[in-house]
Amino acid sequence: MRRPHIRSRHLAIALAVTTAATLAAGSAVAAPASSPGTPSAATTPSIVDAARAAAYAHSATTGVGAQDTLKATDTLVDPDGSRHVRFVRTQHGMPVLGGDLVVHLGADSSYQGVTRAARHQVEPPTTDPKLSGRQAAAKAASAAQGTAGEPCLVVDARDGRSALAYEVQVEGSRTDEAGGARTVVVDATTGQVLSNVPVAEPFLSPSVVHKLRQRGEHLTPGTAATATPPAPHRPAAGRYPAPATGTGASLFVGTVPLSTTQTAKNSYVLRDSTRGNTETRDAGGKELDKFAGGKPLTSGTNRWGTGSTADRATAAVDAQFGITSTLDFYKKTFGRKGIRNDGAGAHALVHFGNNVGNAFWSSDCGCMLYGDGDGKLFGKPLVVLDVTGHELTHGVVDATANLQPTRVDGEGRQYGEPGALNESLADIFGSAVEFAANNPKNPPNYLIGEKLGLSQKFLRRLDKPSLDKLEGAVDYWSKDTYDTEVHAGSGVSSHAFYLLAEGSGRKTVGGVAYDSPTYDGAKVTGIGRDKAVAIFYRALTRYMVSTTDFHGARTATLQAAKDLYGAGSTAYRTVDRAWAAVNVTAANAPRR
Repeated sequence: MRRPHIRSRHLAIALAVTTAATLAAGSAVAAPASSPGTPSAATTPSIVDAARAAAYAHSATTGVGAQDTLKATDTLVDPDGSRHVRFVRTQHGMPVLGGDLVVHLGADSSYQGVTRAARHQVEPPTTDPKLSGRQAAAKAASAAQGTAGEPCLVVDARDGRSALAYEVQVEGSRTDEAGGARTVVVDATTGQVLSNVPVAEPFLSPSVVHKLRQRGEHLTPGTAATATPPAPHRPAAGRYPAPATGTGASLFVGTVPLSTTQTAKNSYVLRDSTRGNTETRDAGGKELDKFAGGKPLTSGTNRWGTGSTADRATAAVDAQFGITSTLDFYKKTFGRKGIRNDGAGAHALVHFGNNVGNAFWSSDCGCMLYGDGDGKLFGKPLVVLDVTGHELTHGVVDATANLQPTRVDGEGRQYGEPGALNESLADIFGSAVEFAANNPKNPPNYLIGEKLGLSQKFLRRLDKPSLDKLEGAVDYWSKDTYDTEVHAGSGVSSHAFYLLAEGSGRKTVGGVAYDSPTYDGAKVTGIGRDKAVAIFYRALTRYMVSTTDFHGARTATLQAAKDLYGAGSTAYRTVDRAWAAVNVTAANAPRR
């Protein structure tokens, strides 16, 4: 999905803030205090003011200087009154890439610590670029093989840098599936391309697609038989628009109820007003730039789809069910109100592009994009439940820690531990969405993409990631993991999560047999999926930042376990044990 071109430095600064809502002085949207360890609702600007003041007052630990401006993107208040304020930073009026931080305060607003993405002092040697904006745009266009938008000056603080650079949006990239957009960062002094990252996050990585094509494998996902849907609920006549309950015949999850909107006596639209106007539309085979360009899906009967791809509404049934299931999981489990925690629903475009065999998350429009398949490798829309849960979780990560890969190669493959952690969290919570939905036609498990029709029967799995031969996933951390392809590297934290939840050794869950090993051969006894999910979510939303690696994730989950269950708890000790079981320990942590 394309982002709008950046027209001015001030607008660029505003667009650089990855957040759910625009915050004048800060906002907080949080879970009810009834959920253990989740935040209570708060929208007090004074919390943000206190956190901002603490960041400047404690500059030795926060790294924030007089030349920096902090903008709050999230504020969470815990039941015990503890506060966590996430900031993005500008310096000399320029966005700082990798300059994000979370300031932690006590209930009395006293400074308790900081989680920061850049661990070094950020200050570019110059604020005067040697390259012109036009030169930077040309380099970006060449690197991404597309049309460059207007460049924006930034400070690149990633990977220990303090470089003056240009950030350029490149549209119609020929290196991206479906001609997507890429964000290219060019050093303003040397002209070196510092990063080249796709805007939309694809479910099937370039590596997997390449290997499947080499093998000549054709994905034939099994679909669910549909039952005759019951008569839909009809609201009282004459009160339109009004919420209504319809039914959908899907490809993968059988017949499901759908919350829709009735607009006239015999007219319904596939829009869920009970979930922030979550809506699925038909892209009509076009690579649309905006959700508004999609065609609303309507029905005269409030019955949707036929369980066959011959009916264009069928893919929309799966998409809408997957999105609402994901929103329900995050709300019921954590009190999270929408992907960005701002109360807004999510959008989807089905039938996106021509011969697109993939699904994507676009943070720019809050959209899921589903292709119909390329007719060769993949013959059906990629509207599977755990695919949607996985991709929408990328949206949650975008709105919180905003974990980023450390590099992307010319083929679009992403590398590095923060990016791998991003993929892992998407798998972890995508699996959790399945467990929460508990759909009999799509039984929950710790497998990812098991309904895609792959010859290895799944795309990835959490109990023993190395059984994934397509991506070469790894079970344990090593020094090589820092520059491993993100889907392969994701196995480290996914494995740690599974061990935390279910423990090591043989186990059958929901009819699926697992046998999870450990690096040192020692046993791990799990604490249960609910506690493990709570720990990882708290770690993501409070203690992870854009550069968090696996050792940082260990620290974050330990702190989350301490917050929720206490430093002397079984949960805390098991978090430590689970990470040691994948060879992530305090002793082998890389020097910062």
